[in-house]
Amino acid sequence: MSRFARRIRLFVELSRVSFRRQLAYRTANLAGLATNTFFGLLRAAVMVALYGARQEVVGMSVRDAITYTGITQAVIAYLSVFGWTELMDTVYTGDISSDLLKPMDYFTFWMARDLGRALASMLMRGLTVMLIYALVFDITVPVGAWQWAALLASLLMGWLVSFSWRFLVNLAAFWTPNALGISRLIFATSWLMSGFMMPLRFFPDWFVGICYLTPFPAMINTVVEVYVGVLDAQGVITALAAQAMWAAGLIWVSQVVLRAGIRKLVIQGG
Repeated sequence: MSRFARRIRLFVELSRVSFRRQLAYRTANLAGLATNTFFGLLRAAVMVALYGARQEVVGMSVRDAITYTGITQAVIAYLSVFGWTELMDTVYTGDISSDLLKPMDYFTFWMARDLGRALASMLMRGLTVMLIYALVFDITVPVGAWQWAALLASLLMGWLVSFSWRFLVNLAAFWTPNALGISRLIFATSWLMSGFMMPLRFFPDWFVGICYLTPFPAMINTVVEVYVGVLDAQGVITALAAQAMWAAGLIWVSQVVLRAGIRKLVIQGG
């Protein structure tokens, strides 16, 4: 077996173990599902009230707006929208020393673990939330193989952008004893600028322009717009390309910052 094949096999195995571990937390999954569903239905009611007698706002129908609340609630666990601090915790506890000795690149090691967690969360909470929405509301559903394929690609790219960004934020732990505070501020900012709290097309153009200078819209807003079908074919291709560019850029920056952090750790005798 080639070295590359062994790495792929190890990546798959790590993802599988993480997937099974996430599924084992049945009580936490059920509690998260209940919470996501409750607040999703509440947000849907608020959205209907905001629309009032209007049937469409900036290209989104009431049906699309309700669907938007479902999608954003469905991806909360999948993308760890409210925060992720596992990596910084290992820096503070010293467990990172053993992680760096594992027969896999440190970034890839965490990516495999997060992929398993994300897939389990999507299965247990994301898909279930959308099923409940489909039973309660007349939601928008992608039409045709092209839109479904684009949605799957967007979900994958959204996760890559999210993971790379979360990984990068966690690396702050190499330089500060309070990386948790930094991460909380950044995650709170992302809730607004990613389109999680409200569709970005509802905001003024100048604010939307600022948002698209960050990777945040590529995590959630693109997924929403691909799902509800407010983008034409060219718009979908452009949006997917932007997600891929953000993912590639963040992965590269993460590698650079990680090497700097490891050098600092070794110099200080960590």
